[in-house]
Amino acid sequence: MEYSQIIDRMENCPVIAAVHRQQWQDALESPVEIIFYLDASLLTIRNMVSQAHAADKVLFVHMDLAAGIGRDKAAVEYLADCGVDGILSTRPQIIRRAKELGMVAIQRFFVVDSQGVTSIREILRSTAPDMIEIMPGVITKIITSFQREKIPVIAGGLLETKAEVTAALAAGASAVSTSKKELWYL
Repeated sequence: MEYSQIIDRMENCPVIAAVHRQQWQDALESPVEIIFYLDASLLTIRNMVSQAHAADKVLFVHMDLAAGIGRDKAAVEYLADCGVDGILSTRPQIIRRAKELGMVAIQRFFVVDSQGVTSIREILRSTAPDMIEIMPGVITKIITSFQREKIPVIAGGLLETKAEVTAALAAGASAVSTSKKELWYL
């Protein structure tokens, strides 16, 4: 799927289901349009792609958490061959390879202090991901600070209430990712 189509989907439904296998069916049946699959497996990924696309969902695989799928360039090629729409990773080389293959690449960052924010800005210059996910997603001040970068920000992690989702979106996040099923229906 094209980057612009994914952006349109995020604008239409800014809550992303971040799921493990046990939440998979719930995500497929929910109104969310994008799924972040956090525990993909080499043995089941083709079937999961088929199910997601049959349910008209966009599927991203978290490369750093996938089982049996390496964390290297060949693994990205395998997922592209399986029809995965995009990937998430903390690893710059994975992001670069996904972009080379025409996949949408989301780089995940964990922000714990101001040095982390500086490091993110440096990494963005060398990696150029399509989107970034900043965790935890309840840190609206950091979300606001990335508006100058003109890159869509996905707020993820620790979002547990409608007020937190609303605050992240109001701070400038393009979307939020959450495993809290109740928030998928906002």
